[in-house]
Amino acid sequence: MEVFMRHLLSPLDFSVKELDELFDTASDIAANPKKYSKVCEGKKLATLFYEPSTRTRLSFEAAMLNLGGSVLGFSEASSSSASKGESVSDTIRIISCYADICAMRHSKEGAPLVASIHSGIPVINAGDGGHQHPTQTFTDLMTIRTLKGRLDNLTIGLCGDLKFGRTVHSLINSLARYSNIKFVLISPKELRVPDYIRDDVLNANNIEYEEVENLESAMPELDILYMTRIQRERFFNEEEYMRMKGFYILDNEKMKSAKPDMLVLHPLPRVNEISVEVDNDSRAAYFKQAQFGVYVRMALIMKLLEVEKPC
Repeated sequence: MEVFMRHLLSPLDFSVKELDELFDTASDIAANPKKYSKVCEGKKLATLFYEPSTRTRLSFEAAMLNLGGSVLGFSEASSSSASKGESVSDTIRIISCYADICAMRHSKEGAPLVASIHSGIPVINAGDGGHQHPTQTFTDLMTIRTLKGRLDNLTIGLCGDLKFGRTVHSLINSLARYSNIKFVLISPKELRVPDYIRDDVLNANNIEYEEVENLESAMPELDILYMTRIQRERFFNEEEYMRMKGFYILDNEKMKSAKPDMLVLHPLPRVNEISVEVDNDSRAAYFKQAQFGVYVRMALIMKLLEVEKPC
């Protein structure tokens, strides 16, 4: 009998109920880390990162090591057999002989999907081009749930690169499933959300949203401000990137008009879009967000490996 294998390719692969259970486990991990220190003993995580990454890759590695497992893999395409022309499907077939689960980041949209079709182990999409970044989205949702106490009845500002920002696309897709959500989409015209997000997610689900270019005017109504960097690697034209990169900079002056309990999130790394002076503001949650990412990925690895939650 064929055994069903679970992968994570999109944030919508998990139901709202499953997300609640995942976040409950992640919260328990945060409160009782020692309880989970050996639950994945003898298990191996392969990190297949065809694109550079610091936070996501190390977060996955820390997650598996915290669970008592081990890690192997590569951190850029040039150090893998991809540099020799090996296909993703062949690579994952080989990796399936070495590891129990893998996290893959790739510049091509759909590469983790291709891998999942040919894989003998669970595949986690750790970012594919400008498409999806589900574990970052799970991290964002847990941060909001933990610090705001809810995932509904929120006005969320998304600022910066909304066209190529896979974290933005994934977050919109996920939050559209909760009630009374409003999005304020803050970007230059050239970097607005793609039509498929506007039409297939926002309009199709009757989600309230507005598109604006001015950050200052949007600040007073926001419960969450999700800042993103302008991504050099997504631009074909260096001159266009240089023109866009300084479009939005959040500083203490702009924070004065925000709600006292508004949260500032950022998937990181930042360049100059959040001034370092904002780091000392109690509403700056992006470093807590990074810590929550480890707990979420620990819970996810356990879920996909079907490891029982310890008593």
